[in-house]
Amino acid sequence: MTSPGHPDSRPSIGELVSSLSEQLSQLLRNEIRLAKAEMADKAKHAGIGIGLFVAAAALAFFGLGTLIATAILGLANAVAPWLAALIVTLVIFVLAGVLVLIGKKTLDRGVPPVPAKAQESVMADVAAVKEGLGR
Repeated sequence: MTSPGHPDSRPSIGELVSSLSEQLSQLLRNEIRLAKAEMADKAKHAGIGIGLFVAAAALAFFGLGTLIATAILGLANAVAPWLAALIVTLVIFVLAGVLVLIGKKTLDRGVPPVPAKAQESVMADVAAVKEGLGR
């Protein structure tokens, strides 16, 4: 950037301030865009995790109903009917446990809903600006 009034090729103070303003503005827009993208990703993972917890709760509810039916059948008949009902109950609880584990893992990726990468990037930008001003 050469200015017509200056024989040397150094930019004027006005040009430097204008360039700094443009670059800072673009930097802030980019950081905000990054924070939005990161928050959307975390919200998505949190939503999926919560949905899986709800599914696990529904299966556990039906498992409780099956367990009650198992107790009734176990008392009513000697062995075979309640054993079949107990097997069904255990299968339902195993499915609920798997959903809880998957849901917790997915939920952990979305919590806490803080844009950590954007924060690190802003801190690096501030440090770079301070270093540049210090020279």
